[in-house]
Amino acid sequence: MYRILIVEDDAAIAAELSRHIASWGFSVRACEDFARVMETFSAFDPQLVLLDLSLPLFDGYHWCREIRRVSGVPVVFLSSASDNLNIVTAMTLGADDFIAKPFDLTVLHAKLLALLRRAYDFSGMPALTARGATLRASDASLIYAGSRLPLSRNEYGILQTLLERRGQIVSREALMERLWETDSFVDENTLSVNVNRLRKKLDAFGLSGLIETRKGMGYIIE
Repeated sequence: MYRILIVEDDAAIAAELSRHIASWGFSVRACEDFARVMETFSAFDPQLVLLDLSLPLFDGYHWCREIRRVSGVPVVFLSSASDNLNIVTAMTLGADDFIAKPFDLTVLHAKLLALLRRAYDFSGMPALTARGATLRASDASLIYAGSRLPLSRNEYGILQTLLERRGQIVSREALMERLWETDSFVDENTLSVNVNRLRKKLDAFGLSGLIETRKGMGYIIE
């Protein structure tokens, strides 16, 4: 049973979400102390986080940063402030999706199932490696020189796709189709944000230049 954490300060929305998510067969917890979100996160150990943007004390961006410091768990923003700037900012910080309020519960259910399936259905996958680094499916991370780099769902998907086709150029269109086939907000800029964020993480991890750009064609890992 997947565990889903709700970080939403509107008690009515949090209660409705909890009720529906539980009826879908998930284990669910709603955060109650918004000064101790990370304590709740650590105690519950969720496999997906639904995160409001406007929260007491610190906004959703702050908590997304904190979650990304320790985990690659899928993070989905829920907000009525669904303009392009907020969407791009959320994606830059490591979010996997952004759903505008008010939202349809059937759409939310479908998106949660798709995210969970992509994030955790890793059975039977061969090891994917490059330059001494190994993409580890069990916890969506990259292992290199004895260290572990947690990846978001999108970062994992980008590396997985490029490593599966190692030595081949993968077009931007193919990456977008692989990562966001059910997401309506995706555009060219969203992919660029994700690739650039991943490259910065790889640079800091000692794997500078792992992902190469082929201008006008796409990306490649040699």
